Amino acid sequence: MDAIITIHDLSKVYRVGHEKVRALSHINLQIGRGEICCILGTSGSGKSTLLNQLAGLEKPTSGSVRIGKTNISRLSEDQLAGFRQRNIGFVFQSYNLIASMSALENVAMPLLFRGMPRMVRDREAAQMLKKVGLGNRINHKPSEMSGGQQQRVGIARALAASPDILLMDEPASALDPISTTKIEDLIYELKKEYTIVIVTHNMQQAARVSDRTAFFYLGELIEYDDTQKIFVSPTKEATQNYVTGRFG
Repeated sequence: MDAIITIHDLSKVYRVGHEKVRALSHINLQIGRGEICCILGTSGSGKSTLLNQLAGLEKPTSGSVRIGKTNISRLSEDQLAGFRQRNIGFVFQSYNLIASMSALENVAMPLLFRGMPRMVRDREAAQMLKKVGLGNRINHKPSEMSGGQQQRVGIARALAASPDILLMDEPASALDPISTTKIEDLIYELKKEYTIVIVTHNMQQAARVSDRTAFFYLGELIEYDDTQKIFVSPTKEATQNYVTGRFG
């Protein structure tokens, strides 16, 4: 497997008052180039903490995260900011669009920070909106679009800088079933060009869209395998209990 993400012995500990809370414990994980990987687990299992580590938004307490040949755990904040702009797209659960801006302006924002001339960034942003099926909505503001359309604008914005990796935090959790289906169809189409990591607690969504699934529980990686195997014949009892609804 050509691994684009390699996580080695990763741990993250937070201080809460005088106590230490371990959010991630000695995680080892590889994600292959061109794969869709779902990070699955209950609330508090460490999913979002792991996504923040992959995005370089937090430093690990120990261990490392390597994106391609770069150990991002060793980068300075300025180096991380530049690395994220070039290599990582992030899709938020809450869209995080700027209400006063059009879809085109929202998508073009990351390109502004890269110093692109306005004509160039508007052209690139329009192409990304067309890619996600919103070529006819470029002048609409978020309040003039449905939740599903807003999320697709968020995806277009994440893709605007041509990243290698797309990180998605519960991308369809606030959407109706029809909008969710459109987002999942788009994710599967994007697999042709990007490596995608999706954090979700939705087992059905993980089963529908991902190639590989990592099941987390209480900060530990319980099992990581082909998605079909995770749901049909998991090797760990905790995974079996979760996918059969015995807890979660």
